Amino acid sequence: MEFFTKETKTALQAQEAALRLAFAPIAFQATRALRDMGILQVISDAGQKGLTIEEVLEKVSLSRYAARVLLEAGLGIELLIINDKRYILTKTGYFILHDKLTRINMDFSQDICYRGMDHLQESLLEGRPAGLKELGPWETIYPGLPLLPPEIGKSWFDFDHYYSDLAFPQALPIVFENKPRTLLDIGGNTGKWTLAVTAYDADVKVTMFDLPGEIAIAQQRTKEAGVADRVSFHEANILDESLPFPSGFDAIWMSQFLDCFSEEQIVSILKRCREALTEQGTIYILEPFWNRQPFKSAAFCLQQTSLYFTAMANGNSQMYHTDDFFKCIEDAGLQIVEENNQMGLSYTLLKCKRK
Repeated sequence: MEFFTKETKTALQAQEAALRLAFAPIAFQATRALRDMGILQVISDAGQKGLTIEEVLEKVSLSRYAARVLLEAGLGIELLIINDKRYILTKTGYFILHDKLTRINMDFSQDICYRGMDHLQESLLEGRPAGLKELGPWETIYPGLPLLPPEIGKSWFDFDHYYSDLAFPQALPIVFENKPRTLLDIGGNTGKWTLAVTAYDADVKVTMFDLPGEIAIAQQRTKEAGVADRVSFHEANILDESLPFPSGFDAIWMSQFLDCFSEEQIVSILKRCREALTEQGTIYILEPFWNRQPFKSAAFCLQQTSLYFTAMANGNSQMYHTDDFFKCIEDAGLQIVEENNQMGLSYTLLKCKRK
């Protein structure tokens, strides 16, 4: 939170930041073009020697005009510098081109969010994902995920999996320190956690709880992994409170799942999780909280991702601050018995039990 308590810019710096925001959509698309049309790559390949515009044109299939406007935009965006008419990649340009995290975020912003964000104000006023109509005719994005065109769906799943997957190896020993025999994987998506769990412990039995489209993918993957005999599936909309959860679980796991719901919905889900546990059972919640981030850029990414939920996903959820999220846990009749803020890429693992 110390990142957000003080003004750090001079008036001139603040005006420059404001002007950058004013042109941010244009700069974003120019950056994508420089990356995807090969200009950043050929300049990167030239190292500190750099390339003239003529040398760039020898390596990419663009007109002189197209290359010139992109190269000059790249200077202003600070992806490039120029010396003796030779363009050289900057550190920022390097990360745009080579950093996996940056590429995943950029592809997600373009393929999932970009057009829909034009409807952000409508979404905020109406409490629904008004921008989702740019992707498909669903009330929330989740039933539509298996139906997205492959290249669009890839951007969503790459974004979703990259962050949480990094925490899985650290989380497994913690979840299995008390050797749970039955585990409920809520919001299991394509089954990555279920497969990780069954590979880690040969005796555990897992029930995966999700929507039909996701379960169909996970069922196939468990068959391919040879663990179908230890995995069962509970297919339901978790927001339908008339449908009871399966019960009798030693452990319940939710990874980057509860941020998909409003506070009221989180409380409802956690209350039903509480009833699905055995007497000594434990709920494990893996979430990225923006106020637990060690770097300002990480907090920024999470704060902006909240607006994806607003305009595209469901209209009522976000990447939460711990104050708001922890209150939901308390209101559900649970208590946090352990908090680990060193999971994966700045994730938090919460271990919860009945009060």
